[in-house]
Amino acid sequence: MAMNEEWYSCDGQGNWSGASSRRAFAGLALGSLVWWAAGSALGQVSLQRPAQHGNVLVVVFLRGGWDALNVVAPYGEDNYYRLRPTLGLAKPTAGVGTKLRDLDGFFGLNPALSGLFPAWDDGDLAIIHAVGSQDRSHSHFEAMATMERGLRDQNDSTGGGWLGRHLKLTGGTGWPMRAVSWGETVPESLGGATGAIGVSSISDYSLRTQSHLESLEALYSRYSDPVSQAGQNTLEVLKTLSKLDPKDYKPSGGASYPDSRLGRALRESAFLIKKEIGLEVACMDSTGWDSHVTQGTTDGWLWTLLKDLGDGLEAFRKDLGKEMSRVTVVVQSEFGRRVFENSGLGTDHGSGGAMFLMGGGVQAGKVMGDWPGLAPHQVVDPGDLRITTDYRDVLAEVLEKRLGNREVNKVFPGRAGKKLNLVI
Repeated sequence: MAMNEEWYSCDGQGNWSGASSRRAFAGLALGSLVWWAAGSALGQVSLQRPAQHGNVLVVVFLRGGWDALNVVAPYGEDNYYRLRPTLGLAKPTAGVGTKLRDLDGFFGLNPALSGLFPAWDDGDLAIIHAVGSQDRSHSHFEAMATMERGLRDQNDSTGGGWLGRHLKLTGGTGWPMRAVSWGETVPESLGGATGAIGVSSISDYSLRTQSHLESLEALYSRYSDPVSQAGQNTLEVLKTLSKLDPKDYKPSGGASYPDSRLGRALRESAFLIKKEIGLEVACMDSTGWDSHVTQGTTDGWLWTLLKDLGDGLEAFRKDLGKEMSRVTVVVQSEFGRRVFENSGLGTDHGSGGAMFLMGGGVQAGKVMGDWPGLAPHQVVDPGDLRITTDYRDVLAEVLEKRLGNREVNKVFPGRAGKKLNLVI
């Protein structure tokens, strides 16, 4: 559902009166804010400003299924080069130009992600390999829906999204700025959330004139019922956002964000985090990761996407500086790619992939997860990297240890609950 950027009065002529007008604006706020309430009516939401200086979760979803084996390449295993004679990246010890950045003597990081090398060196980056869900459909739609909803596989009927369940379990205040989604569509992960908005950018998000704000504020100040209270809180958010213009924002620490969809979302997220307006979760996408053909190695399709990701995340880390200690970034994709390259010099839909964690509390310094191997007997038919870590265990640990959720089993029902010790 895209944010509606046009404002209309309840009767088309700017006349507002009584409870029906107040409810009409509540509907308008829903359309403009893309605001989800816990119940069926806005008036059921209890509103209270959250505490400041809390931890923040930033979720970056790479849509299309990134090739984890060329992102974090197992160069220490000969099968990697046997299966990928063209796409395999040069070992760190190779006497060639652009090559893998050694991580631990077995895995290497794609050189397109050079922006993340400082984060790795500083202990701010953790990598989990052979991670994923048990969705075996190889369908983007099914696999994304499974992960967004926080499920084991597509057969689980649990409702809502994993972030929506988390937000409902942790306070349930309904504050409209607890979560922000950047983009034209709202992720399923926020389904059922209280206090979530969806915007394309803060710069485009404001009431057209101050007179609208003054009129609506006067209207809602007359009443104390739940709908009016919700409207007053919505107006407070609108007034705050109308005063925040990131166009003139100057990032700190020499940070330079890519001029891309992801770069802009990261930049505006840093802006909101610094403004301390109660943000707890920020969601954003990067698209185009479905690299069936001409994937490339040290240039091309995958290289361009990885460079945008690495440079954007490093700019974000530099910009926040000390504030990064309370921010945790999760990078995930719906699945990985097949272990072997295809005839189109690309890779097809697979299973096991990789996740990144960056920022506050991250236990970094090695590639985590049990490596399943790439020998024929270790690969899952029809050529997938076997999954050894449930992606939900990664997310649950972040929610529990960084965002204070003590009921993560309600967020991810049916999860075995393996302890990974990824964050503190």
